[in-house]
Amino acid sequence: MRVHVADHPLITHKLTILRDVNTPSPTFRHLTEELVTLLAYEATREVRTEKVVIQTPVAETTGLAISEPRPLIVPILRAGLGMLEGMVKLIPSAEVGFLGMVRNEETLEPSTYAERLPEDLSGRQCFVLDPMLATGGSLAAAIEFLFARGADDVTAICLLAAPEGVAALAKAVDGRNVHLVLGALDERLNEKGYIVPGLGDAGDRLYGLV
Repeated sequence: MRVHVADHPLITHKLTILRDVNTPSPTFRHLTEELVTLLAYEATREVRTEKVVIQTPVAETTGLAISEPRPLIVPILRAGLGMLEGMVKLIPSAEVGFLGMVRNEETLEPSTYAERLPEDLSGRQCFVLDPMLATGGSLAAAIEFLFARGADDVTAICLLAAPEGVAALAKAVDGRNVHLVLGALDERLNEKGYIVPGLGDAGDRLYGLV
């Protein structure tokens, strides 16, 4: 598994505001969208393209277009939804699927409760959106779900990660073509499985308590 931690002052600046407990949900949602667009720029460096011939106002030239089959963006519900708009702004031609995963707060184990994805993902590049990589269980299960349907290239985009989660994910996807793009790599997990210093529960901060 390849890991890329984005090193850019704008990303760090926006993450600092996200971390602040006093940042309200509307601001949190707006900054999350902006952050994902910045991270998506890094995550799509190897998006598959094909050459196309076009006519400019001056001359004929050769450029690049995103290849078929189109990339598939998969936010992990519910917090991943807050990252979707920032991603599709950068790749508007991509298709979007959904994967609902929940973590048992006692066992910390993930389970799938909903999915809306093509049955056959053969030859597809998939971009998985999940704000927090904590224990790594949910993201590893989501990635395995995509590979089981035929995906051959998965990139995961997370705002924050803990070292324990990165290590667990690397072990779980060993031998797979997986790329992990992070806004920041934090210090550790606490005894409840939350990232430290982190930013709290991303879903609650995006959409409020349920």
